[in-house]
This record gives sequence, C-alpha cells and structure tokens, in this order.
Amino acid sequence: MAFDKDAFLTALDSMTVLELNDLVKAIEEKFGVSAAAMAAPAGAGGGAAAAVAEEQTEFNVVLADVGANKVSVIKAVREITGLGLKEAKDLVEAAPKAIKEALSKADAEAAKKKLEEAGAKVELK
Repeated sequence: MAFDKDAFLTALDSMTVLELNDLVKAIEEKFGVSAAAMAAPAGAGGGAAAAVAEEQTEFNVVLADVGANKVSVIKAVREITGLGLKEAKDLVEAAPKAIKEALSKADAEAAKKKLEEAGAKVELK
C-alpha cells in the first residue's frame, strides 16, 4: 500500500485542534515517543547560540552597581571614558548603565578590572 502524502496533509488540514491532539496522543502511544522529547533539541539550539555568543569580538562594559566607594568609581569612569567630572558622576548615578561600547575583549577586560578595583560591579555584554 502506497502512502499518499497529499491526502494525509489534506486530512490534517481539515482536522480540529481536539482531533489533532488525539492524533498526537495516538502516535505517542503507538510508537512510544513523546512530543515533549521532540522539543528538547530546540533547547540545544540555544546552547549553540550561547557558543556563538562566546565568540563575540565586541563587548559593552556595563556598570551594574556602584558599590560603597562612589568617588573611586567616578574616577575610574573618568579615566576609562575621558568624560568630565559632572558627566562621569551622572553616568555612575544612572547605574545600571553602559560605560563603553564596542570594545575589544582585552580593552573590555581592562576596563572591568579597573572598575572592580574601584569597588563597582561590572558586566561585559
């Protein structure tokens, strides 16, 4: 007996949601599979996206929290960005805020280290 794909797709197209749900359950029982297990590889695709994210070449330095030593953090922000005192202070007080964007990994790590030494919490994105 030959399988007629077009007839099968036409039959699926005319089914209600309840009928489709019953069909899925019947297929699960007949072949010992689970629709939930079929969704698992989609989650693995997220891991592949995370692997690609690890290979990024540009990083943003984000000031997550100023910490207890606000003056030192302002000085570090001024040194990293070249901003004036008022601009650096406003930037620090607006945390969480991006300090520098599109930096190389080495520059972003150096900026992060400098800010953390000043007492701030920093994220690289």
